[in-house]
Amino acid sequence: MPVKNRKKTVTPDASHTQIAYEGIKQILFTNEISPGRKISYRQLADRLGMSLTPIIQALKHLEFQGIVRYEPNKGYSTEPMSIQEVQEIYDMRELIEVSLLPDVIANLNEDGIKNLRVLLHTGEKSDEESYLNECLLKDKEFHLTLASLSRRKIQEQMLRYLFDLLYLKYRAGLLFIQSEDPVGSQHRNIFDAVVSHDAEEACKAMKAHFVKIKYQALKSLGRMMADK
Repeated sequence: MPVKNRKKTVTPDASHTQIAYEGIKQILFTNEISPGRKISYRQLADRLGMSLTPIIQALKHLEFQGIVRYEPNKGYSTEPMSIQEVQEIYDMRELIEVSLLPDVIANLNEDGIKNLRVLLHTGEKSDEESYLNECLLKDKEFHLTLASLSRRKIQEQMLRYLFDLLYLKYRAGLLFIQSEDPVGSQHRNIFDAVVSHDAEEACKAMKAHFVKIKYQALKSLGRMMADK
């Protein structure tokens, strides 16, 4: 007897856990809980307007991602900062993103160009007006949109995870310092090479981009740790 397909339903608990997860991520992104600090379940529950159960489930997921840690009889806390980990994250991002560029160019279409151009314009505007958080989010969106054009789903998922580590564990305010060559102009160089279907130049522009942003991130983090 054939088995009928059943529609999957999302339970209220699963839905609430996802809401809690996204809410806690936003709190971490805006640096409302500093690195190495204990996390109060009750304060998070009150802030997000929900019970403790979805809060704890969401924290377990963040622990699995390496963004928070759990200690018996102490509870959850944010992870302390590590220059070595930031170095490794940027190195891994560079390896993935550079390797995807030939596939990005091969799969590029008008919709992809349009989506990248919109993000490019917004990113440059954010640089000029010093909208730090917006600029970080648009930087993330530009890189993930570029990666999605490669149609390599596993690598794209890995990049999303690496961005979460950078922006949640190390906080937006610690990672971005304006350089003499704004991120928007670096994105423009990558975009121009991709649209021109010049894989060699695109890889060169991407590597140059990582040299600059990695230097700025490590410099910022080192300064913050020295001031503690």
